[in-house]
Amino acid sequence: MNWSALEALLSGVNKYSTVFGRIWLSMVFIFRVMVFVVAAQRVWGDDSRDFVCNTAQPGCNNVCYDHIFPISHIRLWALQLIFITCPSLMVVGHVKYREKKDLQYVTSHKGSHLYAHPGKKRGGLWWTYLLSLLFKAGFDGGFLYILYHVYDGYDMPRLTKCSLPPCPNVVDCYISRPTEKKIFTFFMVVSSAVCILMCFCEMIYLIIKRIKKFMRKKTEAEMKLFAESHEMRPLAAPRSSVRVDPTASNQDITEIVPEERPSTKQ
Repeated sequence: MNWSALEALLSGVNKYSTVFGRIWLSMVFIFRVMVFVVAAQRVWGDDSRDFVCNTAQPGCNNVCYDHIFPISHIRLWALQLIFITCPSLMVVGHVKYREKKDLQYVTSHKGSHLYAHPGKKRGGLWWTYLLSLLFKAGFDGGFLYILYHVYDGYDMPRLTKCSLPPCPNVVDCYISRPTEKKIFTFFMVVSSAVCILMCFCEMIYLIIKRIKKFMRKKTEAEMKLFAESHEMRPLAAPRSSVRVDPTASNQDITEIVPEERPSTKQ
């Protein structure tokens, strides 16, 4: 699979993402895609060939391997990476739709724009972005559950027992590179958990920011309504005709005598 083409396509999401979204994208392509392509595929490349059971019965190795590994870790992680990156295309598609709609509006209204910033997370795009975060966190969590449920945990045993036909009795089967596979499994599980955390942090950030914006608009509207419905009164009393030195003491201030106004002649 051409992962570089997918990375080039999703790199455009960065300009619409928050800080948490950029961290999530970096985590996916540096700690998951790169590890998957460079190292994990080579570790699991000889999985079926080096899976050995202590019997010479034809077909026993294949049946036991299929029972112990119902789906390969590599194929499961490949599906997981595809599923968690696809929701980001929803945001890209929504922005492209806005840009096309804005271009049509500019053409028909002589230069005036329908959207000042088509990529700004407002209105429907905000909900699309939030929905994409929910999908990404849900897919990651779902695949972690599938991996745990299918393999009864995230451990990789050195020895497994199998008694399925055509095996003549309970046979011992040995998995190749169990320690190395266990390390990569835990690494992919932890990186998936961190990506889920980033999605939840970004959702909380967006919701709090939206609430603050709503409260600010509500406060401004209430202040404007109060100013329009009430007569404004002077907030301070008129100044005295006597000038007081701010550095003078209380005793000096009490000794100040106001200047006598000139009496009017009758």
